[in-house]
Amino acid sequence: MTKEEFQALLDHSVNEARSVLPRGELADYIPELRKADPDHLGIVLTDLEGHIYASGDSDQPFTIQSIVKIFALLYALEYLGPDIVFEKVGMEPSGASFMEMTTLSDFSNKPSNPLINAGAIVVASMISQDIEFQKFLKYISGLCASDGLKVNEAVFDSEVNHSERNHALAWELKRLRLLTNNLEDSLWFYTRGCAVEMTARELSRFAVILANGGCDPLTGEQKISAEIVKIGLTLLFTCGLYNGTGEFAVRIGLPAKSGVGGGILAVSHQRFGIGAYGPSLDIYGNSIGAIKLLSELSAKLDWHTFAQKE
Repeated sequence: MTKEEFQALLDHSVNEARSVLPRGELADYIPELRKADPDHLGIVLTDLEGHIYASGDSDQPFTIQSIVKIFALLYALEYLGPDIVFEKVGMEPSGASFMEMTTLSDFSNKPSNPLINAGAIVVASMISQDIEFQKFLKYISGLCASDGLKVNEAVFDSEVNHSERNHALAWELKRLRLLTNNLEDSLWFYTRGCAVEMTARELSRFAVILANGGCDPLTGEQKISAEIVKIGLTLLFTCGLYNGTGEFAVRIGLPAKSGVGGGILAVSHQRFGIGAYGPSLDIYGNSIGAIKLLSELSAKLDWHTFAQKE
């Protein structure tokens, strides 16, 4: 397939996927997120040769929300070490909503994995004692090849004022002695990370680094160690889309991470990285348009990790 043919297919697929947008809903528990345009849908694919394909609302900024969890996890694994991280969070799918209290229950003394809210708060507590938030923001910006990402202050304030569920989780984490930093600082760091704003283009730039084993294929710089990327991508494949992860893995077959701001990061090992955006969400809190788009493209182009390659 030529570049022109692929671009045409991408444009057609975005237009087709728009048909499902009315079936979704904007995130309603963070009031500021209700202001997003539910008709927005865009995608950017960056391959290992540096070719960038964009379609739809690919330059519309959005807050990354739960996508910050993979940035925080990679930082913690790289600079604190897997042993320290997995002493306090598990590696197993939870099968529950991302902010469900039952992920902390009598049968578990730690969160199921670092990609649900409870696990992400534990990770944020760890790294907030190792790095100031502005330096962490610079770390994220570097992975996205951005001149300087910013926090959407309106969204941050909205989240802070409606964070009762995360406070409840944090108090239980404190009771279990899983917080490294104090409760308020841990929650502040986590919540501020969720309000970082970027575009699908910038998210795709990060995704292609993961696709290339932590090495930026456009500059040749090793940004993250290959071993840490391997751990991160494995968890994305098994835990990255909340309790919709299994269906996504079967139908699309790529490691991915979503956020209720409408973003989705997806990675094809040694091939390409994807950033997609559509704020209309399905029942699991994942972008309904982006998932439809990725499903159609994966089926047509054999993107599934376990597809038989000819």
